[in-house]
Amino acid sequence: MAQKTVTRADLAEAVYGSVGLSRTESAELVERVLELITEALITGSNVKLSSFGSFQVRSKNERIGRNPKTGEEVPILPRQVLVFKPSNVLKSKINKSMVAAEK
Repeated sequence: MAQKTVTRADLAEAVYGSVGLSRTESAELVERVLELITEALITGSNVKLSSFGSFQVRSKNERIGRNPKTGEEVPILPRQVLVFKPSNVLKSKINKSMVAAEK
């Protein structure tokens, strides 16, 4: 199963084909939406896209990790991570497409 990465250009092309904006306007629209999502996450807000999923920034505490090569214990500093939780609608669409692909 070959995997394709969807790029900003792909998103802009999809907007261009669906909405009828120019290619430049479509690219600007995609960029603006991504900027708004990024800004919201930076300020600590959660981003919820209906029927798609939600993005959230979580804080992780310091912990002790281990170097797999040497076995040496190494402290992992506290950090913030981005978490995505898919909606039930998205999950069901993905599962249906996997079942259809197996047939």
